[in-house]
Amino acid sequence: MRKNGRMQSFVQNYGYFALVVLSILESACAPIPSEVTFGFAGAFCTVAVGGSSHFSLWLVILIGTLGSLVGSIIAYEVGRTAGRTIVDRWGKWILLTHKDLDAAERWFEKYGSISVLIGRILPVVRSAISVPAGIAEMKRGRFMVLTVIGSFAWVTLLASLGYAAGENWQRVSKDFHAAQLPIIIVVVLLLVWGFWHRLRSVRRQQGHQGPRGQHARR
Repeated sequence: MRKNGRMQSFVQNYGYFALVVLSILESACAPIPSEVTFGFAGAFCTVAVGGSSHFSLWLVILIGTLGSLVGSIIAYEVGRTAGRTIVDRWGKWILLTHKDLDAAERWFEKYGSISVLIGRILPVVRSAISVPAGIAEMKRGRFMVLTVIGSFAWVTLLASLGYAAGENWQRVSKDFHAAQLPIIIVVVLLLVWGFWHRLRSVRRQQGHQGPRGQHARR
């Protein structure tokens, strides 16, 4: 709650500049709740909050979409330029190999478009999807177009809910966050399952390689 209050003060004091900063950071994988940023900004477009209309709803949507695009490009380029370097240095610790990256690249070639598009409106996933897209070297043009479409839909939804709620936007924001909890739980469970499955796979591979290595030394 205290963090949300600081974000509201930041938006209220610095206006559109705050929206640019927060939308970029959130899409570049920073833990910033976009429903607070754009829900409050949407409510701030009405006279019900603050006694006057401080923002334009369409400008909030435009700035939020462009800021999300910039942040997503930053995360994408980090994944694209540093992904294989990270695997070279720390792959054994994070259970990744270049073979895994090649498989991810093939998977993104088939399903990357729908993953990026749908991922933009899913909690947790929307902030992180850009990194694997970059690691898999998804085509930049396609990535940017899909990011704009998904981000526009997400920001429009949040800002419109805030605008419709007006001074009651905090209650709507809490309800919206509560509605996302099942999705967040499912995503986290899938991540845990994926890590566990990957760990078992690596251990099986090491087990198969062990006897051969011992035989070779004999």
